[in-house]
Amino acid sequence: NRPGAVPWRDAVRRTSEHCGKIGLAECPLLSPRYPDTPPMPAAPPTPWTADLWQRMRCLFVLKLVGTTVFTGVFFLGYFHLLRFPSQPPFVMPLTALDALVPFQPAMLVPYLSLWFYVGAGPGLQPGLRALVVYGLWIGALCVTGLAFFYGWPTAVPPLRPDVSGLAGFALLQGVDAAGNACPSMHVAVAMFTAWRVDQVLRETRAPAALRSLNASWFVAIAWSTLAVRQHVALDVLAGALLGSAFAAASLRWRPMSSGYHRSLVDTRLAP
Repeated sequence: NRPGAVPWRDAVRRTSEHCGKIGLAECPLLSPRYPDTPPMPAAPPTPWTADLWQRMRCLFVLKLVGTTVFTGVFFLGYFHLLRFPSQPPFVMPLTALDALVPFQPAMLVPYLSLWFYVGAGPGLQPGLRALVVYGLWIGALCVTGLAFFYGWPTAVPPLRPDVSGLAGFALLQGVDAAGNACPSMHVAVAMFTAWRVDQVLRETRAPAALRSLNASWFVAIAWSTLAVRQHVALDVLAGALLGSAFAAASLRWRPMSSGYHRSLVDTRLAP
């Protein structure tokens, strides 16, 4: 308020006009105080091993219990429709591919490995919200498969080999009978899991060998359904299409978790 002093509002206005004329980069109020100081280096990307380990540790007990309960509920509906079909099952036709695939008892191991593989999808989710959404998507996949079994019961042809001397096969064929053939839910769930696990491996920049292992595991499971005579080629094709459709939709509509954003930022900052 001294005589002759410039009001502060006028000072700000004049400075803004001056900066607009000479450019923001040359404005003394907006230019860096230390123009010769080098920029801060970018943060190093998170190692893929640490990222995967953090995902696996997150909510481990909930994931383990939830996956077990979810599988049990699915089998309640699956075996009910297997024993009480809504109408006589349609026998699926054989194709040339079915004739080319020999019976391979050793493929029972990858066939049963699905129940370990299916846990990889929820096990790699980075948080509760992502886990719940994952469960909703795979739940919708399973409900759709059961709806197919109810509306259109199917069965594999009664041309199964004699497995009386092979350990495990008598139990398998006694529990999982010839019905509920198309689409193959074994293949559908494996395909869904393969898509989602591959997405995680890409986001975390895991080595290509791990992605190849993931793809190979799916191929082994799909092949095993033919090799142990639990399905025919058309069942496998329908299951692969069903699983792919739901996997693609689940990747399109999913929450952008903090873990996902961290991996994405690290990827952009990586040289």
